[in-house]
Amino acid sequence: MKLQQLRCLKAVVESGLNVTEAAERLFTSQPGVSRQIRMLEDELGVLLFQRSGKHLTHVTPEGRQILARAERILAEVDGIRSLAADFSDERRGLLRLATTHTQARYFLPPRIDAFRHDYPEVRLQIEQGGPADIARMAASGEVDFGIATEGVAQNRERVMLPAYRWHHCLVVPRDHPLARTPPADLAAVAAHPLVTYVHGFTGRGQLERDFRAADLEPDVVLSAADSDVIKAYVRLGLGVGLIARMAYEPDEDADLVSIDARHLFTEQVTRVGFNRGMFMRGYMYDFLALLAPHLTLERVDRALHAADQKGVDAVFADVALPRY
Repeated sequence: MKLQQLRCLKAVVESGLNVTEAAERLFTSQPGVSRQIRMLEDELGVLLFQRSGKHLTHVTPEGRQILARAERILAEVDGIRSLAADFSDERRGLLRLATTHTQARYFLPPRIDAFRHDYPEVRLQIEQGGPADIARMAASGEVDFGIATEGVAQNRERVMLPAYRWHHCLVVPRDHPLARTPPADLAAVAAHPLVTYVHGFTGRGQLERDFRAADLEPDVVLSAADSDVIKAYVRLGLGVGLIARMAYEPDEDADLVSIDARHLFTEQVTRVGFNRGMFMRGYMYDFLALLAPHLTLERVDRALHAADQKGVDAVFADVALPRY
C-alpha cells in the first residue's frame, strides 16, 4: 500500500467521484488515478467504489471506512512534514483558513494584518464560503482552521474553540419609525418586513428559534449571505435589516441607524474548528492568540488533549469571552 494510492482515494471522493478532476488536483493523469485505485482495491481485496461501466457511482460501505482511516494517515503524514518544517524554519510555512463573509469582512482584517506583520514569510490562504463549505474543508484537511458561528459540526475528530461572543443589531434608515422608537420586544420587530442572513449563516438559525420561542413568524423579504447586500436593500426601503453588530460601520453607514438588539436576540459565539490530529506549528498558536487573547498555547494544548467537546468547553468554562 502506497501513500499515493490513499491520496488518490481521498481526491476522488473530494472531487465528487470525478476521476478527471481528482487527477487535476493531484497533478497527474486520469488513467494514473484509476490505476492507483484499482491497485489499492486488488491489494485490499475489497471494492472501494461501485461502478456503472467506466463511471464511479458511489463509495461502498467498506470504502467509507477505509477512507476515514486513510484521511487520518495522510493527516499524520502532513503533520510529520510540518514538524520537520517547524524544526528547520519556524517562521516560514502556510496557514489556510476558511470563514464566512462576515468574519472575513469585519472581524479578521486587523488580526490578519497583525499576523502578516509578525510572520511575513508565512503564506496565507483564505477561503470564503458557507458554513457547510467550511465544515467540509476543515474535516478534509483542506484548511487548517475553520472560523464560523454555526454549521461547523462537532465530533470527536474535531476541536471547536470558543473565540468570541457577538450580538445582532437592527439597521434602518434615519426616517424609519424604529429609529424614533426602538423596539421593546420581538413583536415590535416582527411587525416590519425583515432583511437578514440566509439559513445557516451568521446566527440565522438562532434568530428563527428566538422568534419561534415568542410565537412569532417574521416576514423575511430578503435573505443574503453578505451584510453589505442586506444594508443595500435596507437603504432601498425593502425592510428592517438584522445583521451582526460588527457589520455596522458608523462612518460608512452614517445614513443608517444601528439599534441595539442584545435584549431581543440570543447572544452568539464564533468558534475556531480544526482536526484533532493536526500538527500545530508555532505560528498557528500565535494566530489563535491574535484571534482571541484567551486562546493561549496552554489552553489550546489542554483542549487538544480533552476527550471530547465537553472537555474542550470545560477548559474555557471560567473564561469571559470578548464581546463584539
